[in-house]
Amino acid sequence: MMDESNPYLPYTAKILETWYETPGERSIKTFKAAFEDEKVWDTWEHKPGQCAMVGRLGVGESMFCISSSPTEEGYLRFSIMKMGKVTSALHELESGDTITVRGPLGNSFPLKEWEGKNIVTIGGGIGQAPLRPVINYIRANRASYGELTVIYGSRTSSDLCFKDELDCFMSEEETCCHLSVDIEEEGWPHYVGFVPSLLVEVSPSPENAIAVTCGPPVMIKFVIQNLEKLGFAPEQIYTTLENRMKCGIGKCGRCNVGHLYVCKDGPVFSYATLKDIPEAFA
Repeated sequence: MMDESNPYLPYTAKILETWYETPGERSIKTFKAAFEDEKVWDTWEHKPGQCAMVGRLGVGESMFCISSSPTEEGYLRFSIMKMGKVTSALHELESGDTITVRGPLGNSFPLKEWEGKNIVTIGGGIGQAPLRPVINYIRANRASYGELTVIYGSRTSSDLCFKDELDCFMSEEETCCHLSVDIEEEGWPHYVGFVPSLLVEVSPSPENAIAVTCGPPVMIKFVIQNLEKLGFAPEQIYTTLENRMKCGIGKCGRCNVGHLYVCKDGPVFSYATLKDIPEAFA
């Protein structure tokens, strides 16, 4: 766990491996890292949905979801889109370089409460990153959950993250995986259209089910609308919010949504909590 005597003090971690998930100016790069002080693992405990402040000394730090499941032991994964000063500096780093990690921060998906239920994940683009630990946690504890349905799409096939794992999901009998791209492209064998439309096409049952969605706010808005049309109650729908977070511990007030602070009260919320807060999906 984070050093409560000084929550601003980060741990240092060495990058074990890096690779690009997507190309382009706003490329997504995954970092696999391990704490330099192995004793940190004795107290570190993160859960699917939690975040961490990741930084480069001399440049700064930003909040990112931890994209590895706690069932993946001995390392952490962060999948980071190149967007600004800190993310660009992080993208320059390679295996052997050092990053700083402060966390784990925020709440998590209540996976213990979901045991015995069917789980549907609906992701778009980099929004698959916070869903990845949920999916892999369930896969590692398969007997504790019902059906697992993965719905995921992006603008093009090259914008899909975690492609190797998606291939695994497609071949697993115990995982039902549906993929989409926004625009038709040659050789694409799966659905063509936006993720909310793919959700309607798949039409998962709300009976004994939980739906988790992460992605661009406009996608989340229409996914939730379609989930309600399918019969999902607000209490059955979960999402994450990613308002710009500066301190990570509820002191600066940068990430408030209504009366909520994303860094402390979130980033995981049920739709029942958010449905009366208009700015949540603005």
